[in-house]
Amino acid sequence: MADRTVLVTGAAKRLGREIALYFAREGWNTIIHYGQSVQDALAVVDEIRGLGVKAIALQANLSLHVEAESLIQKSIDHFYRIDCLVNSAAIFEYDRPSQDDHPVSADLIERHAQINLVAPVVMAQALFRHLKSQPISKAFVPATIQLLDQKLINLNPDYFSYTLSKSALLTATEMMARDFAPYMRSVGLAPGITLPSADQSRSEFEKAHQVTPMGYSSSPYDISSAAFFLANAKSITGTTLYVDGGQHLLASDRDVMFKFKK
Repeated sequence: MADRTVLVTGAAKRLGREIALYFAREGWNTIIHYGQSVQDALAVVDEIRGLGVKAIALQANLSLHVEAESLIQKSIDHFYRIDCLVNSAAIFEYDRPSQDDHPVSADLIERHAQINLVAPVVMAQALFRHLKSQPISKAFVPATIQLLDQKLINLNPDYFSYTLSKSALLTATEMMARDFAPYMRSVGLAPGITLPSADQSRSEFEKAHQVTPMGYSSSPYDISSAAFFLANAKSITGTTLYVDGGQHLLASDRDVMFKFKK
């Protein structure tokens, strides 16, 4: 693991933070991307450095493709390399075409697409351009890991713009795997319901978390360990790993977020 470096977007909070800490515990240099949560990002950096691992925090507004692309160059300028890019940053706002109080709008589609689709693709492309000038190793192949969603197999109209953006990212992940080989791998990682979202109560979350064939969905540890596995699995590319306790196997006409709403 000597001097391997991971860049995790949206790593100041929630799942991105857990993924970054997992890689750091395994000895990887860690780049904490944040949008506005500077204090949270610096706290994660301090925690990682306390493990005896190198870490920095870099700010970028991923709604601006120029800043998303420059994030890659800033990371390389600091550590001279990126061995894994984990795109955890995303927006998740509710809309649905049939809902008059939360209609789909061009603005909402564009905002979801910019952060959930354009930024990950632009960053992956920038990383590829760097890697293709480097020697190819048969022992380790760098990877981009896109955080997707189990609902891409189990579609419903809730969170319409979010789902569109993640569906497009799933397709992009597969196309980039073909285009960037053999210099870089492109992999998807699809969690189930992992952490409470929006105004979901703890009780509602715990009930929803059990609606899977296994009786539980993914935990932050499950997703973090799966991301680390994919980062090191040099023969895996162009596919998506669903880590959700089988949640994607259960058809539903509503998002699991709404199953236990009072």
